[in-house]
Amino acid sequence: MTLLKLGVYHPTYLNEFYRIHPECSQAQYSVQHAALIDDRFGSSDFWTYALSNLGYETSEIISNAELLQKRWATEAGFKFIDNNWLFEIVAAQIKSFRPDVLLVADYTTFTAKFLQDLRAANPSIKLILGWCGAPYSDVSVFRGWDIALSCVPELVEEFRAGGLSSFHVNHAFDSRVLQKLQVGAEPKIDFAFIGSIVKQMRFHIERERLLLHLIEHTNLQIWSDIRPPAVAGGKTPSAVRRLYERTAFGVEQKVLGRLSDSLPILRRVARRQSGFQHVNIQHVNEAIVRRVHSPLFGIEMFQRLKDTRVVFNNHIDISRTNASNMRLFETTGVGTCLLTDSKENLSELFEADKEVLTYRSAEECVEKVSYILEHEVERRAIADAGQARTFRDHNYNDRAARIDEVIRGALCS
Repeated sequence: MTLLKLGVYHPTYLNEFYRIHPECSQAQYSVQHAALIDDRFGSSDFWTYALSNLGYETSEIISNAELLQKRWATEAGFKFIDNNWLFEIVAAQIKSFRPDVLLVADYTTFTAKFLQDLRAANPSIKLILGWCGAPYSDVSVFRGWDIALSCVPELVEEFRAGGLSSFHVNHAFDSRVLQKLQVGAEPKIDFAFIGSIVKQMRFHIERERLLLHLIEHTNLQIWSDIRPPAVAGGKTPSAVRRLYERTAFGVEQKVLGRLSDSLPILRRVARRQSGFQHVNIQHVNEAIVRRVHSPLFGIEMFQRLKDTRVVFNNHIDISRTNASNMRLFETTGVGTCLLTDSKENLSELFEADKEVLTYRSAEECVEKVSYILEHEVERRAIADAGQARTFRDHNYNDRAARIDEVIRGALCS
């Protein structure tokens, strides 16, 4: 069975990757693609690699990596309209690969209409799976999916209540990451948070409140991208970008809707931008901004996790009662002590205060981190136990088996 994963990478990451690796900008498609996958951004090829071990023939498209995608078109002799390059090249790649199953790891860029057109043009496609693990504003895209996968049980309930077939699948950790990390050195950072801070309903209102308390009472170091995101490729006309940024900050949402109907380029900007919810309705508190370092992605992020004694974790607001995010498994996977918010289902994933540390309030969080930083043997024991649990129970081979079960069940029915 052939499975193609259709992904979208954070524009800030892509810009930074090509800045650090300028040699990739002129390299062949296979070289660029391998370099990006090898840097382990997001879910990288973790899902498809594990599914390939189950007999699937898999491939990954990084749809908004402009230099990469246009290189593919050049090598394939494919002609495209430049202001619609993303969608035309993706459609050509899907036609070339002829997948049985399409896994769409994005819920803002590819509309239901686009996916419906893909089905019509590619009779090989028998099933479209989509992944959604964060708040959404446009439910129409889900009409293009057969099945919605999510790490957030609350979202699975929402989807099912809306009549969409949906399944819960947790994130995991791929031990291949460890082959890229420098090990052996003592951690350089005592206490760190690496992640998003989106001051918007259903996102990180509670996270901001906790971070404010922590920076007042601890030496927490923060790595986050709290600026408005760049458009993929960085080539959006400045006037259009300024209009979008003003609109995204709530100046007048209706203006964008009306103009996007008449200006195709603005519609594409809005769609691409909306997938990266770092455009905030409200500004993040200035006290947090002063503590923030430049964002980390891929192997650089994993290395920072590895080089930290205790990593702070807090779940997105929509995950009200369930532990569900990637940081649970990324942090424990690299062998670092995790301090995470207590959730009703956490005991199904880790043993509290034995494999991860937990807190129920900002005050308890300060108490826990202060204590564990003064008890190194205990800290190391928790870190080691958390890593062992993740290796045993939270690996992508097990998660791939779950997705395989979902796929085969859907195809049989």
